[in-house]
Amino acid sequence: MTPYQIFEIASMAVLVAILIFDLLIVVKRPHVPSMKEATAWVALYVSLALVFAGVLFVSGEQQKAGEFVTGWLLEYSLSIDNLFVFIIILSRFAVPKEMQQRVLMIGILIAIVLRGIFILVGVQLIESFSWLFYIFGAYLVYVAWQQAFGHDDDAGEKDNFAVRLLKKRFNFTDTWNGGKIRLKSEGVTYFTPFLMVIIALGTTDLLFAIDSIPAIFSVTTDPFLVFACNIFALMGLRQLYFLLGGLLDRLVYLHYGIAAILGFIGVKLVFHAMEKNDLPFVNGGEPITWVPHIETWHSLIVILASMVIATVASLIRIRVKGKETGDTSLHIGPSEAELGADGHYHIVDAMGTTFHRPLRVEHSETGTLTVIDAHGKGAPVADFSADVVREAAREDMPEEDLEELRRRIREGREFDERDDRQV
Repeated sequence: MTPYQIFEIASMAVLVAILIFDLLIVVKRPHVPSMKEATAWVALYVSLALVFAGVLFVSGEQQKAGEFVTGWLLEYSLSIDNLFVFIIILSRFAVPKEMQQRVLMIGILIAIVLRGIFILVGVQLIESFSWLFYIFGAYLVYVAWQQAFGHDDDAGEKDNFAVRLLKKRFNFTDTWNGGKIRLKSEGVTYFTPFLMVIIALGTTDLLFAIDSIPAIFSVTTDPFLVFACNIFALMGLRQLYFLLGGLLDRLVYLHYGIAAILGFIGVKLVFHAMEKNDLPFVNGGEPITWVPHIETWHSLIVILASMVIATVASLIRIRVKGKETGDTSLHIGPSEAELGADGHYHIVDAMGTTFHRPLRVEHSETGTLTVIDAHGKGAPVADFSADVVREAAREDMPEEDLEELRRRIREGREFDERDDRQV
């Protein structure tokens, strides 16, 4: 086994462990990440990507290190489009803020698996049919034109085929049921919107892979590096969604930067196909030698320049428009509209009803716990995700009240099955 193969196995094991850890946090503690938390996670994933490239570089794989950095930045840039669609999908399905991390994480994991399959098939195809680069290149140039001058305002606002098929075959309810996938009512099994959202996110991201996977083949055809670039780009996407918040809608020139990248990569793929040409009706089946060769570092410069110019131009426009409207905020981070006056986020019960923080939890005479919100609205504690209520109780209730609650729970046997002892 070569050192590079050992590195492949070790790095994939580490990445899988981090993904599992991240998933457990999201599942066990559904919440809206703060700016500090989102920034920390984005910084962690960016640091991991740089460490990954650094290890490749010092181990003697300088070319692969350069290909990884370029491919990672390419995938990260193109994934910005995903964020816009994420916003549309989460809004369309009215996903409660506390559940957004969970649905994004699961949707991204589905996308990673689907992209892995897509990459393996794609690598096999281009190894057998190098002329596919002509098709990939022409397609990316077309997508670039559509990105810059097309009118796809309704993109993501309609259910895709997978979601429409699910709605026809299964019973669905509008109730979120604390983030569970299904519930039973009068002997009938219903699926919650949770299932539709994660399928919509996963399958929509796969459609974006039709653009990004051919694009990264212009940088490297090493299946491990292609997959690693996609994982690192997708892993930080969920936290980037919460970190950027309302700023995304204000970066009005960003799509031009993405279009420039796609157009450049499309031309590069066509040039690559011409260099490797074996089509008998093109140049007699011989490679075309006069075609300029585009190095990896050329791609890196174009990617960075396109995103920086588009972002700076958008920020300048925000500043100019802000002087006219008086709104100079960049709107970075989670939407302030989702915050209560005390700075806490709302929580949502199984029926989708919003309960405003801070909360208190009372032990009723009938032996059940009731959640009371800041406006006096009440509901049985069993109607909420247990982890959400526990987190809210710890943050909102004074320590003496929390101790009293724990004492009452310890004295009540009826709580054993619901495991409310862990509040």
